[in-house]
Amino acid sequence: MGGLPAGPVERHEHEPLPWEKKVDAILRLLVGKGVMTLDELRRGIEELGPGAYDELSYFERWISSIANVLLEKGVVTPRELGEAMERVRARRAAAEALR
Repeated sequence: MGGLPAGPVERHEHEPLPWEKKVDAILRLLVGKGVMTLDELRRGIEELGPGAYDELSYFERWISSIANVLLEKGVVTPRELGEAMERVRARRAAAEALR
């Protein structure tokens, strides 16, 4: 993280999961529309702190940073973000119930 010593980087290729593709698309749209920059994404990732940084996956770091930047800029409110997260949880629970 931020130039600190770390272990080896895992370089295995995998097919991105659908949610990872969505996170990438969200970032591309936000950057393309000038809502946020890649520098803000990087800053947001570095601000996660060592605990969260180490525990989150690559795209989990991205979406956490994106959410924090959008909250910081007032693009979304905490309430809107919470409600959106609840809708996602409900969809996931419904999909898992069908399995």
